[in-house]
Amino acid sequence: MASDDSQLLAGSIGFIGLGAMGKPMVMNLASRLPASSHLYIHDVVAAAVDDVAQLCASLPINVVRCSNGKEVAERSDIVLTMLPEGAHVKSVYLDPTTGIIAALSSIRPSSLNTEKLLIDSSTIDTATNLHVKDKLSPFTRSFYDAPVSGGVIGAVNATIAFFLGCSPSDRNVSRLTSLLQPMGSKVIPCGGPSLGLAAKLSNNYLSGIITIACAEAMDMGMCAGIDAEVLASVFAAGTAQNTICDVFNPVPGVCPKAPSSNGYKNGFRVQLMRKDFGLAMDMARRLGTRNALGASGLGVYSAASEAADCKDLDSRVVYRYLGGKEDWKTETNNHVKKGEH
Repeated sequence: MASDDSQLLAGSIGFIGLGAMGKPMVMNLASRLPASSHLYIHDVVAAAVDDVAQLCASLPINVVRCSNGKEVAERSDIVLTMLPEGAHVKSVYLDPTTGIIAALSSIRPSSLNTEKLLIDSSTIDTATNLHVKDKLSPFTRSFYDAPVSGGVIGAVNATIAFFLGCSPSDRNVSRLTSLLQPMGSKVIPCGGPSLGLAAKLSNNYLSGIITIACAEAMDMGMCAGIDAEVLASVFAAGTAQNTICDVFNPVPGVCPKAPSSNGYKNGFRVQLMRKDFGLAMDMARRLGTRNALGASGLGVYSAASEAADCKDLDSRVVYRYLGGKEDWKTETNNHVKKGEH
């Protein structure tokens, strides 16, 4: 974490997109801002804006509701966005009337040092990101992709990782790192524009495949008669060790804080994993890479996204979709009470 809060900003900060990820991110940021700082917020859902404003009421900062991206950008030196899809990113940044570009086009910087710093943490396709960057280029060179990994739990606990679309030698790296660290545990420069997104899509492709494999392996071992917690400890001690099994285990009751242990609620929605997995597959096709497990993985997430008992729940609900046993702990307790071995 940055040791000096004064490094966080050179003025005022704007945040657009106050959903499941954006809300905890902006709250962690707000709690670290110096007294009397100004935080300008916007979301298309008015209740989300009101909620954040109310939660910030006890902080020594000034929180201002804004009506659109243009207003946020006009009043902020730094703007962060966390939006659902590429179409939303295009609208927020490029709408000629209400978008951020409308503010930039009327405020020509006198030097690179006075450019507004724009950071998009949305997970979208690299082509859209580069399109937005190109359209903004006459007004600023300080637009960065900075998607995150760690899910809602990571956003709440400020342990998400930021994958930054720039080189380690970029002139803004120090400023970007100081700004992003209060919201996450790591900031990793990935090499250049859109490469933060390329890293994120590669990460989510791998994470999605591991989730399916973990769900299948847990189900297989449990059906053979191994206790779920014992099986998870085996994976943790062996070559199968992975964060999904250790922290986000898809089997209810193995990891008490995992979404699976709370009815698969408040996690990374299965539709979002399907979206990210699809974006990763699109990137693979453009690059000509061979992804042998991709079609199968995308098929699982697509079907789970449409299943009535899985839709809108955490992506680890694929364990349920694949027919995994969820009430294993109750059955185990009943066997113990009956003296069965």
